[in-house]
Amino acid sequence: METDRTVELSELPARELHDRAVGYAVRHGDIGFLWELLKVIPAAEAASGRPEAVANDLSRISGLLSDAVAAGEGRLGESLRPFYIEYLSRHPDA
Repeated sequence: METDRTVELSELPARELHDRAVGYAVRHGDIGFLWELLKVIPAAEAASGRPEAVANDLSRISGLLSDAVAAGEGRLGESLRPFYIEYLSRHPDA
C-alpha cells in the first residue's frame, strides 16, 4: 500500500532520493542503512546494465564505499530508487 509520503518520494529524481537517504543515515548514525545500501549496490549495478561491475564491487570494500557516495547518479541511481523511497518513507523527517 502506497502512502502519501511514498507517492511524494516517487516523484523525486534518483539523485535527490540518494542525497536525502544517505544524508539522513549519516546524520543519524544509521550504519544499518548504509550497510544495506552497500549490499544492494552489486545487484543494482547488474540491473542497471553493468554486470561487469558486480565482481569488482564484491571484491573491494573501498569500491563499495565509493559507490555508496555516488549511488544517486545515472542508471545506478534509478535502479536504487525503490530502496531510497522505502527508507525515506520510514523516516518522515528526512
